[in-house]
Amino acid sequence: MDLREKKTLRAIRTAFLQLRGQRPLEKITVKELCELAEISKATFYIHYRDLYDLSERLQKEAVAAIYHSISHPDWAVSSPADFTRELFAAFQSQKPLIDILFSGTQESVLPKSIEAELRSHIFETQPELEGNVRFSTLLTYEVQGGYYSFFENRERFGDSAVAEEIVRGVQALSREMDAEPSF
Repeated sequence: MDLREKKTLRAIRTAFLQLRGQRPLEKITVKELCELAEISKATFYIHYRDLYDLSERLQKEAVAAIYHSISHPDWAVSSPADFTRELFAAFQSQKPLIDILFSGTQESVLPKSIEAELRSHIFETQPELEGNVRFSTLLTYEVQGGYYSFFENRERFGDSAVAEEIVRGVQALSREMDAEPSF
């Protein structure tokens, strides 16, 4: 990729994030994005099918950055509380981007994508867990339940306090699930 193309893609990304930070994806037009990025619509369409394609690619980049900052994804199985702490640190590392790319109608994309990445990794290394209802339930609770609880309560109680309460909940659920017989 030459320097000019890199600058164009950076301008598109910057303009999109600026516009997306101000309003929902559905309210942004290619025309206004191109004006802000100082490119033609033809140039935009060389790189992206539409705004949803651009948004999806940026979301995938953010999901990859979050997932790759989790240094111990296997802790989701062996140490759920430690995994949960690491997961929230990963979310925090990308918070400004999360707030822009995963708001409004896009809110559910991030936790579902992170959970899918984790499942894929864990099932590659531990295929016996694929049909395990306890593992599946706990992972969904850790990722999706924790995510929504964290972002719903963090402003009111603070990041650390909410994250630690979620960790306590994961620990309690994990102990409870280990104590109860499976159906």
